[in-house]
Amino acid sequence: MMRVSVRPELLRWACERSGFDPFRLEDRFPQLAAWERGEKQPTLKQLESFAKTTHTPIGHLFLPEPPEEGVPIPDFRTLADEAIGPPSPDLLDTLYLCQQRQDWYRDFVLFEGGKPLPFVGSVNVGDDVIRVARHMREVLSFDLEQRRALPSWTEALRRFIGQADAAGVLVMVSGVVGSNNRRKLDPSEFRGFALADGLAPLVFINGADTKAAQMFTLAHELAHIWIGQSALSDAGVSSLPTRETERWCNRVAAEFLVPMGIFKEEFDHNAELRDELDRLAKRFKVSTLVILRRMHDAGVLKAKTYWEAYEQELQWLRKVAKGSGGDFYLTLGARIGRRFARALVISTMEGRSSFTEALRLLSFRKMSTFNELGRSLGVVL
Repeated sequence: MMRVSVRPELLRWACERSGFDPFRLEDRFPQLAAWERGEKQPTLKQLESFAKTTHTPIGHLFLPEPPEEGVPIPDFRTLADEAIGPPSPDLLDTLYLCQQRQDWYRDFVLFEGGKPLPFVGSVNVGDDVIRVARHMREVLSFDLEQRRALPSWTEALRRFIGQADAAGVLVMVSGVVGSNNRRKLDPSEFRGFALADGLAPLVFINGADTKAAQMFTLAHELAHIWIGQSALSDAGVSSLPTRETERWCNRVAAEFLVPMGIFKEEFDHNAELRDELDRLAKRFKVSTLVILRRMHDAGVLKAKTYWEAYEQELQWLRKVAKGSGGDFYLTLGARIGRRFARALVISTMEGRSSFTEALRLLSFRKMSTFNELGRSLGVVL
C-alpha cells in the first residue's frame, strides 16, 4: 500500500483553512491526529479523500510550507475598518470558477466577432453620481416608469438581472459553490464581486443573501463595471464604507434604484413610517431596505431610528423569505447566467466546445441536465 510523505503543518493548515469542526474531520479520518504528529503517513487514496473533504488543491499538500492565499482581485471587504482575514475555500473556488467562465466567454465573443462594450470603464470614481446613475439606467433600460409597471420589487429584481444580461453583462446569482448544495456561501463573508472586462464583464451575487439585499448588491457591482474595476465587496444597503471607491459605488447604486430628486418629491413627511415605507417600496419597486436607506440619505431618518428600523425590517424579510423553492432549471439559469449558459450550450452543440468542458464550466455531471438546460433556454437539442 503506497503511503505519501506530507508535512504535518500542511495538514493542520488544510484543516484550519476548511473551517470544519476538528471532531468532524477526525471522525472522517481516524488517523488524522497521528498524521499531524508525524507518527503515520496517509496513503495516496486517503490523502486525495482528505483534500477533497477539506476543499484543498491536493498539490498544495506537497508544498514545503503552507501557501499564503489571497483573493485574486481587489478586496474591498472590511470588518470594523480592518481588512477581513483569509478567504474561505468556498469564496476562492467561486471566484476561480467565475474567472474560468469569463475566460471562456471572452474567447467565445472574440470568435463571434464581438466588440468591447462601451460602458465598461466609461466613468471614474468621483464622477457625478446622478449622471452616472442615469447613464446606467439608460444602458440597462431599467428606468423608473418601467419598474412601476411591474407587480412587485422581486419581479423588478428579476427584470434587473435580465436587463443587465441583455446589455452584455454575465450575471450569476448563487448561494452555493458551483452546483454543490452542501457548500453554501456565507453572506457575512461577501455579498458579491465584479470581474471587469471590456468583452465579458461578470457580476456574481451571493444568492444566500436576502433578495432584498441582492438588488442593491447588483447595482453596486455594476457601478464597479462602469469604472472598469474588478472588486470583491461586502457592500450592502446598510453599510457605510470607509473606502472612497466603495462609498461612491454605494451612492451610485442608491441613486440608480431610487433617484433622490424624485424621492424627495414623493416622500410624505406626515405619514407613518411603516405606511410610507411600504408605499414607497411599491412605488419605486425596490425593497423596503433600499427605501430606508434613501430616507436616511435624505435626512428624514436619524441614525438611531434608521438602524433600529433597518434591523427590524431585515429580520422580517428573512422570515418571509424562508421556504421559497423554485424550478430547478430556472435556478440553474440564474446560477450560471442565461447569457453564459446559452453561449456555452450553442458552442457545445456546434462542436466548438467539448461536452467535458461544458459540464465542468456548468458545474454538473449529467448529460440529461445539460439537455434539459438547453431546452429551458430555447436551444433545440
